[in-house]
Amino acid sequence: MTNLLTNNIYDPSQWENIDTKLRDLLVEKGPIRENDLKFPLDKERRHFSTTFYFKKLSNGEKFDRRWLVYSKDLDKAFCFCCKLFNSTTHGNCTNQLTNEGTNDWRNISNKIKNHETSKEHVTNMNAWIDLEMRLLKNKTIDKNFQEQENKEKDHWKKVLLRIIAVVKNFGKNNLAFRGKNEKIYQENNEHVQRIQHGAIHNHYLGHNIQNELIQLLANEIKGKIIKKIKEAKYFSIILYCTPDVSHQEQMTLVLRCVNISTSPIKIDEHFVEFLKVDDTSGKGLFNEIISVIKSLELDINDVRGQGYDNGSNMKGKKQGVQKRIIDINPRAFYTPCGCHNLNLVLCDVANSYPKAISFFGVVQCIYTLFSSSTKRWKILQDNVLSLTLKPLSQTRWESRIESVKAIKFQALEIRNALLQLAKTSEDPKTKSEADCLATYELESFEFLLGMTIWYDILFAVNSVSKNLQSKDMHIDITIDQLKGLISFFKKYGEDGFTSAMISFKEIAIKMEIEPIFHEKRIIRRKKQFDENVNDQAISSIESRFEQFQIYEDVFGFLFNFEKLKALDDNSLKKYCLNLESFLKHDVYYDINGLDLYSELIVLKEVVQIDENTPINVLNYLKRLDSFPNAYIAYRILLTIPVTVASAGRSFSKLKLIKSYLRSTMSQERLS
Repeated sequence: MTNLLTNNIYDPSQWENIDTKLRDLLVEKGPIRENDLKFPLDKERRHFSTTFYFKKLSNGEKFDRRWLVYSKDLDKAFCFCCKLFNSTTHGNCTNQLTNEGTNDWRNISNKIKNHETSKEHVTNMNAWIDLEMRLLKNKTIDKNFQEQENKEKDHWKKVLLRIIAVVKNFGKNNLAFRGKNEKIYQENNEHVQRIQHGAIHNHYLGHNIQNELIQLLANEIKGKIIKKIKEAKYFSIILYCTPDVSHQEQMTLVLRCVNISTSPIKIDEHFVEFLKVDDTSGKGLFNEIISVIKSLELDINDVRGQGYDNGSNMKGKKQGVQKRIIDINPRAFYTPCGCHNLNLVLCDVANSYPKAISFFGVVQCIYTLFSSSTKRWKILQDNVLSLTLKPLSQTRWESRIESVKAIKFQALEIRNALLQLAKTSEDPKTKSEADCLATYELESFEFLLGMTIWYDILFAVNSVSKNLQSKDMHIDITIDQLKGLISFFKKYGEDGFTSAMISFKEIAIKMEIEPIFHEKRIIRRKKQFDENVNDQAISSIESRFEQFQIYEDVFGFLFNFEKLKALDDNSLKKYCLNLESFLKHDVYYDINGLDLYSELIVLKEVVQIDENTPINVLNYLKRLDSFPNAYIAYRILLTIPVTVASAGRSFSKLKLIKSYLRSTMSQERLS
């Protein structure tokens, strides 16, 4: 018994032949470090140092070696997890850090480096973390009692705080604790009476106090966001500009980061504030964003991504915001907004084929004809029972699918509504328009076939666009989605026209429309309707998303861990050194390519993940605490934005707050 009391069981010198109960206790307590120890000198006047507890990375970050512990009884360093788990995992780790410990302070740095990248150490780290998580989940025996006790403590703490506030107020104003009577509701209790009956000169409904409260809340929220971003280190800037209801140009600032403080790790995009800008040139917007970054006490050199719309003042390669920021920080990688680019792809496709313009003109005419009168809309509702006609969006081409969808699946019903309107309307112009749309458009097989093809195209693009708008979307998935879209257009170019013909012949027969095109004098072979469309779509996607191809060439080997495992050592080393060069600026490095190569060689052997996406690999790396360069590489990969959808959503809120009835609202209330 005396021996148990005198020995420190938390010192590695006592960890010989430990049983399961003691191992559980040690894991539950975790590694213990005494940072204020005075370490003894050896014969060469060297000693252990607390600096060994941390690994300084190429990007300046310090990586905590949680597993490294020091025995003051033996004056030796040990590996916590290997000492405890080497026997249970049937490990073959025989180095000094695992067994007897080491006090070779001259070579300790090399020994630590070799040990932390060994396969045996990673295996023991896994065993340690798994046991730690199991013990943590089992801490529920006295959970309810603990919660009740905490509530009781919190209650009395608040009571004490109120008493202290009263005492401080009385002391500050040189007042007695009570009047002539200590009973609280008696007449002579002067302070209570003064509060109950005194005149109120200021209240909390005034606009000044309202603005102050709004600002205080905003500052508190903004402070938490900035703290999270500083913990993440790397972040991306997402900007979007548009005029508000009072015709002031507003720029929204959204910051994207990998939130490493949560478990599991997740990608966050945080709205920070609206900025009223007077100078919308590339230089003006650049100066504004640099000023805001400084005011937020963030470092522009930690920016690893830029996401903007397709305005020339933003994306310009010579004078745009992205070029000016890259001139300061070449690692602030610019990615054009994926959704904006898909919208422009559809614009390119439509402009490449004149009949597309007339097709959408007819779709808009049908909507306009019915929506311009309540009587006409009633006729439409009597015939069409499910999908409602939608107007064409002038800016968001992919959303036009709703307009085309309503006609595609209800062509017969809409034609009947047009014929009924032509028959019952007393207005000659309305009769003529309705009759022409019913007879020459909705009874045209060419129009109906074109509508089928456009629906297929819009559906494919709209599906990808919606997927890209997720705030936790990252580049690897985006590139896969775009490749899938290109494959769709290539396949559609081969058999899309034929399949569209087959599907719509049945509808044509149902509508009693002859399924043939009107013959014209043939001068030369003309392409089918969808041939121009597909060629232009593929060309436009490849040209507008060429920046994503650059990122795939650099980061692509990290996209899929199964593919990474298939790489030979020489190819993997080449990719790692290329990534090091890509993430270098002057004398500053984000990663060490050779160290990353060594880490990935080990990871290829030990990683066992159900879904090998970058975010899952990153969560795995966080648990292990042994692969700092890989940890950094995956964080940077996931920090780069792919759309400005989050910035666009902030303007949806702005329209709710600053409506035309509140158009004079001051800027300080918006953010």
